[in-house]
Amino acid sequence: MDGKAKKRLEVIRQKLLLLKQRLAGAKRQDDEPGEVKRYEQEIAALEAEAAKLRSA
Repeated sequence: MDGKAKKRLEVIRQKLLLLKQRLAGAKRQDDEPGEVKRYEQEIAALEAEAAKLRSA
């Protein structure tokens, strides 16, 4: 794994932490329709990208 991939993985980890916190908040306060689903999709996409980078 090169330095660029490691840096990207670190950015993904940070985004995932933030998105998971937002998702938890959105589940507690369900005032915007589709918000929970959008966060779940973003998290899934980032996790897939991270898995792809780790396997390369």
